[in-house]
Amino acid sequence: MFSPQTFGFLTELSQNNDRDWFKQNQPRYEALVRGPALQFIEAMQGPVSALSPRFTAVAKKVGGSLMRPQRDSRFSHNKTPYKTNVGIQFRHFQGKDVHAPGFYIHLANDECFIAAGIWHPESKSLNAIRQCIDENPNGYQKTIQGLNKAGFNMEGDQLIRPPRGFAKNHPLVDELKRKDFIAIKPISQKQACQADFVEYCQKELQQTTSLMAYLCFALELDY
Repeated sequence: MFSPQTFGFLTELSQNNDRDWFKQNQPRYEALVRGPALQFIEAMQGPVSALSPRFTAVAKKVGGSLMRPQRDSRFSHNKTPYKTNVGIQFRHFQGKDVHAPGFYIHLANDECFIAAGIWHPESKSLNAIRQCIDENPNGYQKTIQGLNKAGFNMEGDQLIRPPRGFAKNHPLVDELKRKDFIAIKPISQKQACQADFVEYCQKELQQTTSLMAYLCFALELDY
């Protein structure tokens, strides 16, 4: 599936990030990047369903698990038109967009990682997660300990001050400050290019299922 040529194309794209170049090299993009990504997603359908039947692996060019190559540069200083990474999200079937709970694979020349959780949830969902942590702290702490033991770290944006309604001396105040609840584990390009990458991802994502179950419980989603 993925190969050193996948990362080679992403390097070339970073050096020639304009629409004319991409259009001329679209057949190579299809062969080296999108094609392998769709094969990977298809191969992950069984493993993702085994993690939880509520999450989906949809091998479609548009509207599926593969994130589109075009960047939304409207609110960014970076006006280049294309992403220089492969982003794959296996979302909860009740989630409509990238802000839903999901498992995530990120491949790029500057970093590769496996992740699980929820990125930039809307305020209602964010408040529900914080309330759940406040009311069910032991389950959350046990989940974080398990993630850390498996080599995952919680990352993402955080508030400077405690969120409204929570004391600054709350025992889990640093967790309540989170605006993202994402567990991330770095991987290498070499691992992404191995023949057993699907099995590797299934094994690693299995370590995150307690977090996903906790988030789904907080958001009143099936797991």
